[in-house]
Amino acid sequence: MLQTERTILRPFAEADAPDLYAYASDPRVGPIAGWKPHGSVEESREIIRTVFAAPNTFAVVSRETGRVIGSAGYAGRPRGEGPSDELGYALSPDWWGRGLMPEVCLELLRYGFEDMGLGTVWCTHYGENGRSRRVIEKCGFVYAFTEKLTDEFFPDRPTCFYFLTRQDWEGRRHG
Repeated sequence: MLQTERTILRPFAEADAPDLYAYASDPRVGPIAGWKPHGSVEESREIIRTVFAAPNTFAVVSRETGRVIGSAGYAGRPRGEGPSDELGYALSPDWWGRGLMPEVCLELLRYGFEDMGLGTVWCTHYGENGRSRRVIEKCGFVYAFTEKLTDEFFPDRPTCFYFLTRQDWEGRRHG
């Protein structure tokens, strides 16, 4: 379990399915991140059993309400040489605009570099996802390149790739 000032990051439990469904069924959340909105609480429960059961994947729990309001973690997708992984996240629209996801991602960067031993963390967003771009920028990632990828919503969707090295992260923390 990890903690920030306003959140707790912990593994998902099947009992979180109703909270997950509450935000993952919202069409403003999934398609902008490349996945379809959840169609039922049971579908959310299945995502918890499969996708969110992966190591280093966390439920984002509001300390204020005790409810799951998002997900964040490492996707298990190394890129390039050396120990690396890709950071991903989603947040309920009810909590957008409060600076929560940069807070969560900064803790996950600490975890990735200090506890997982990563040398580089990657992060991506689709070209039209300005909210995600702002999170990435606030966390100090450096733009690397844009590639057109295809997902279930758009063919040739511009996807922007960013990275942050352990050295740059340490420099920002101690500088």
